[in-house]
Amino acid sequence: MGQSTREIERKYAAPAADDMSWLSDLAGVETVASLVDRGVQDLDAVYYDTADLRLARSSATLRLRTGGTDAGWHLKLPLAGDSREEIHSPPADEVPEELRELVLARTRGAPLRPVVRIRTTRSVRELAGTGGGVLAELCLDTVRADSLLDEDGHAVWTEMEVELAEGGDPALLDDVEKVLHENGVDRAPSPSKLARALAETTPAKEAAPEPHTEVVPGSAGEQVYTYLRTQARTLVDLDPAVRRGAPDSVHRMRVACRRLRGALRSHRPVLDREVVDPLRGELKWLAGEMGAERDHEVLADRLSTGVRELPDELVLGPVAARLRAWDVAQRDATRRRTLAALDSPRYLALLDRLSELTTRPPLRAKATRMPKKVMAKALTKEFERLRRRMDRALETPPGPERDTAVHEARKAAKRLRYAAETARPALGKPARRLGKRVKAVQKVCGDHHDGVVARDMLRRLAVAANAAGETGFTWGLLHGQERAAGRAREQQLPVVWQRASAPRLRKALR
Repeated sequence: MGQSTREIERKYAAPAADDMSWLSDLAGVETVASLVDRGVQDLDAVYYDTADLRLARSSATLRLRTGGTDAGWHLKLPLAGDSREEIHSPPADEVPEELRELVLARTRGAPLRPVVRIRTTRSVRELAGTGGGVLAELCLDTVRADSLLDEDGHAVWTEMEVELAEGGDPALLDDVEKVLHENGVDRAPSPSKLARALAETTPAKEAAPEPHTEVVPGSAGEQVYTYLRTQARTLVDLDPAVRRGAPDSVHRMRVACRRLRGALRSHRPVLDREVVDPLRGELKWLAGEMGAERDHEVLADRLSTGVRELPDELVLGPVAARLRAWDVAQRDATRRRTLAALDSPRYLALLDRLSELTTRPPLRAKATRMPKKVMAKALTKEFERLRRRMDRALETPPGPERDTAVHEARKAAKRLRYAAETARPALGKPARRLGKRVKAVQKVCGDHHDGVVARDMLRRLAVAANAAGETGFTWGLLHGQERAAGRAREQQLPVVWQRASAPRLRKALR
């Protein structure tokens, strides 16, 4: 597997070539003791993308670099702010299979090919601290870009970048930028060399496609479209993290699926149902395939915590060993299921449909209306659905039927919460307050459901332990604790629901 690092850098326009006196000012930045000249490097990189530049449009870059200290394949994926994740693989004649998989959600199976060659003459200076350690690297680059997309375009420019050393304090970049700004050096207009190279060598192909359907500014359609586009982008961005097993990535990707499904359902009055209803079904499929892994993560953590918090004298028999064996077997199986889904043609077809959704949004005539009334109506419908399910959950006697009713109420609470997120730009504080209170309802229902699942698994573990001649005491004890916690959640549920259904809050949304 390729080596992954977090890159934090900022790019700047080239300073005046005849005035480099500002370099001495950098040594005056707090924590910077000196600048160390590391000479000149010649770098040569060929960037790969699809013919229609799907990687570039999603702010990802894939290149094969020769020269310098990090020759080989580099995949850069966007993170928050000035950060990017960089995955480095050794030099090879073809794109490594691992990197192909990590960009699959962006390429959607389209072949990768060379699109531009960028050659850089780099002058490197290190910003060193008082102990001599490297705090950041300042590079002055002279760049030549040549299009490889059946074009003869080329461009030449000079730019500068400052990259934070691994583990460095991001505040240093602010201090350095202040010195640069005072000396007339501003941020570069392009976020990357590739973006500038594509813009200046193949300008017609660099621009992202415009939505086919007109999205009226300030309309309900624009608000829904913006939310859908954000969640679709989030899903694609999380794909590499899920494939690499990054913590919490499966959960976050499932949430993106649920938010998309919720928006497509809650806002059907402004969307063409013939288009979006099948898409909702495919999103449900994907969330379900990943759900096995996420549900196991939650359950395993809950059971392990329960055992760990028991006094030693109450843990009888090989409880930890049996729990570990179950965890390893299930974790491996659910992991394979997630990866199989992400590698399937069905998943690629879903990504194609999401791309179509965000470039040609299927908006109906009602989408041109002002958002406040449309959003308030959508919230009212979702609220009424939640109210009916909560009434049933609270009126059903304790037992399996109530457990199911509480779980159904939890799902309705999620949909209302996501609808409130979409409506927030139009409805403001009332939508935010409703979302916060409904989240509390969702949490209580979720904790209750997790306890139901945990009790079922504890019973199975107890049966297996008994069949192996082991005592079931500890499993029974944990089962009893879960039952008590479930009763407490059932008592808490009417309280949080009363706050979420307050008449004053509902009136403010109209």
